[in-house]
Amino acid sequence: MYIAILSDIHANFQALTAVLEDLEHFSIDKIISLGDNIGYGPQPEEVIRTLQQQNIISIMGNHEYALANASYYNCLNPDPQRSLDIQRQQMSKESLEYCISLPKLKILHDVRFIHGCPPRSMTSYLLQPTMLQMERIFAGYPEKICFFGHIHTFDRYILEQNHCRHEEGEIGTFHYSSSNRYLFNPGSVGQPRDGLNRMAKYALFDPSAQTLELRQTAYDAKLTKQLLQEYNFPEMNGYRL
Repeated sequence: MYIAILSDIHANFQALTAVLEDLEHFSIDKIISLGDNIGYGPQPEEVIRTLQQQNIISIMGNHEYALANASYYNCLNPDPQRSLDIQRQQMSKESLEYCISLPKLKILHDVRFIHGCPPRSMTSYLLQPTMLQMERIFAGYPEKICFFGHIHTFDRYILEQNHCRHEEGEIGTFHYSSSNRYLFNPGSVGQPRDGLNRMAKYALFDPSAQTLELRQTAYDAKLTKQLLQEYNFPEMNGYRL
């Protein structure tokens, strides 16, 4: 069984298209998005329609949450706010309703899928936690494997015999043990911040073989930047690509 794990597409339709083309080389059972399908990028409507057309399962990210929650929107920095303001005008009523109706988490095949910090946050960052904090996080939910997004980097946390450790992921295949518990971040499709390169990143999860493959694929970032300029998005959005 292959499950493709995507996260933080951020309205980068060119990157999403490249990832879906890469997935055509595999026999995929499910595609799951960990949220933040919108925000930052120039083509939110195209991304949302593709998720629906491809039957991609998605959960809510903090940028979707900001569409529905004015208090959280007001906590965002000016550039994300401006990006969402533009995207509200770009998206159809149906796509806006889709975004704000997404679930906060999913549990499938006894695996937890969440955008932010487990067990159920869409907005909190799992960023450089202490090992004591990680042990408390693992104690907050029962599943052995959890996927999270939000930080746009490859990360994995491993709980082995009551001892927690952090490892930076890298492109390639990781074999995991059924005797341990894991937190995996598959990186970002639309705006990677992993320090490797700017290619679109995602993961292939095979629970039957107990493997997680981190993959990367090139896309037309030049076109994405051009569209950002045409639609008057903040300059930083293009710089990050």
